Amino acid sequence: MNLRIKRDLTFPNNIDLAHFKKNPELGPIILFFSGGTALRALSRELIHYTYNSTHIITAFDSGGSSAKLREAFHMPAVGDIRARLMDLADQSLQGNREIYALFAYRFPKQAHDTELRQELGKMVNGKHSLIARITDPMRKIICTHLYWFKEKMPADFDLRGANIGNLILTAGYLENRRQLDPVISIFSKLVRVRGTVRPIANRYLHLAAELENGSVIVGQHLLTGKETKPISSRIKRLFITDDPEKPRPYVLTLRKKMTDLIRKADLICYPMGSFFTSILAQLLVKGVGEAITATSVPKIYIANTGRDPECFGYTVMEQVDALLQYGLRGNQASAPGDLISAVLIDRRNGCYPGGIDDDYFARQGIKLIDSPIISTTSKPFIDENMLLPLLLSLC
Repeated sequence: MNLRIKRDLTFPNNIDLAHFKKNPELGPIILFFSGGTALRALSRELIHYTYNSTHIITAFDSGGSSAKLREAFHMPAVGDIRARLMDLADQSLQGNREIYALFAYRFPKQAHDTELRQELGKMVNGKHSLIARITDPMRKIICTHLYWFKEKMPADFDLRGANIGNLILTAGYLENRRQLDPVISIFSKLVRVRGTVRPIANRYLHLAAELENGSVIVGQHLLTGKETKPISSRIKRLFITDDPEKPRPYVLTLRKKMTDLIRKADLICYPMGSFFTSILAQLLVKGVGEAITATSVPKIYIANTGRDPECFGYTVMEQVDALLQYGLRGNQASAPGDLISAVLIDRRNGCYPGGIDDDYFARQGIKLIDSPIISTTSKPFIDENMLLPLLLSLC
């Protein structure tokens, strides 16, 4: 079902925007295949227009404090999940700002282990200043979760730089028979998260990439160019593995509840950000492409306007080719337009290595939406205040 975007949406639909802002509880279901920080500012603004957005997170993050938790408990990464929950939380509610401050707090990286364990103990007992200012029943729930984390924490666990929100979610994961969805649901209700956040996988798995130079890299953080030197060879193949020592493709099948979330969407968005580790990684899961193509809603790819280290050697057209390759794999009955209705660019203000080939998109049956989404203050990155009205108008 090749959906055609019929109307010219270069300019936002102000009538729809006014309706959404007045009745956000009735707002559209925009589904984001989202990973990390690139969508955080937009998420904070989005809750003023809809309480119904859906955010599917990769949970393969292997860097920072998330890596310590993954290795200690053999679990999916929770850092990006925690951040998105807080971005979507209703900050106007009494007590939520205090919870946000706690969930964002990190233990000092330079402190001694004894000091860090003492500080954790104060939190467990409700004596820490960040805990004391939170009202019941949330304070008791948080203290209980931190108690369980302290009890299950390995004796040699390194607390330096640990994020408190991640520790709380980890405790909830362990208490709920190693399931993330229950603890996400609990905290979503407690802090009034205005949307739905779910991990694409509930397993301890790893991202791996074979580069064109023949080398194989295992670990999301080694591909992003944020914690290590950027890759200098194109990614030839991306896959999920359950064995980082002997990486081979692992077939992960989409859970039915995730299929249902995708099929309920009013708009599906592949947003800007880390292309391979945040977006393409989700299409590796068997069933994701089929669920997307089974819907008749707009599906928008927002091309990065700055440099994405993961996309070394890739043009926008080749990025779209990769999305089609993985998203339509084993689904030959679908056309390119069934997976991607349109690609959103800002030709005047954006930087797209290799340029934009209009003929390529015409051949694929994919619409190009060329609209101003980069401001003088956000350049070279996308301005969420310009992007959001456009996405809402597409619903």
